Amino acid sequence: MNQRRVLERGRMAVACLCLWLNGCGNNPSPIVVGSMNSTEQALLSEIVAQHLEHRLGRKVDRRPDLDGSPGAYQAFQNAEIGIYPEYTGSIVTEILREQASSDPGAVFERARGEMKRVAQAQVLNPLGFDNGFVGVIRSDDPRAARVSNLSEAAAVTDGWKLGASFEFQQLADGLPSLLQYKLPMQAAPRSMNRDLLFQALNQMTLSMIVARSTDGILTQPEWKTLRDDMGHFAPRQACLVVKLDLVSTQPGLEPALAELSGKFTTDKMRAMNAKVDIGHISMHDVAAEFLKSAGLR
Repeated sequence: MNQRRVLERGRMAVACLCLWLNGCGNNPSPIVVGSMNSTEQALLSEIVAQHLEHRLGRKVDRRPDLDGSPGAYQAFQNAEIGIYPEYTGSIVTEILREQASSDPGAVFERARGEMKRVAQAQVLNPLGFDNGFVGVIRSDDPRAARVSNLSEAAAVTDGWKLGASFEFQQLADGLPSLLQYKLPMQAAPRSMNRDLLFQALNQMTLSMIVARSTDGILTQPEWKTLRDDMGHFAPRQACLVVKLDLVSTQPGLEPALAELSGKFTTDKMRAMNAKVDIGHISMHDVAAEFLKSAGLR
């Protein structure tokens, strides 16, 4: 009789364990979307998070303000985040530590193949815009009517007073790539906080700065952008990076993320950044408006 009771208790314990395990299976792992410390990155991650919450019907966690590509990648490797927006050229030059091709397609394929191999990550198809570097001058600069790209800026006779961010100076394809244009200079290039660059340009202590093509301030008419017409900078197509194990364990995640590919343009991204930085509209509202305009609501 005692032996029968022991066996019965054992069966009940096994049954309870099975129920507990099944219950755990009904609670999927959290989805954490990360972003680097810029308006654009935070806005992209908010768009991703809202879209996934709508499609999957569950809460998505946000992890903003990761410090640049290396910092975001480290958080990704440490499983602190499972998804984050990244740029193809940044993957190749800052994470893989390679020299990037000038061909956007080749850079994307290299980034996708190597991230799958070394990071067990999937790089999804591009979102639709490139946030590469451009030169910026005042639209009332006497030379503005004669220059539309960096090659033309190199042909002027009077030199430029150039400024760039500390981040740009540290990039492998930053200042060395810009110097390939052989711009005439009045003085050595100056480095400063990126938030001060446009102020210095406005005050004419600088006559040209380097900025991102999607910076919101470039929507204002007082600035003129100069294209990287020779392709010296690495292409930086925006993509989403997601952990392969997250894709395999979260039904519906990959198709939902794929819906965002191709939905952006440089002009759209620049305008959204401006709404946040200049219009002081909340990121939540700008993201929601984008998803509605893209037919994803």
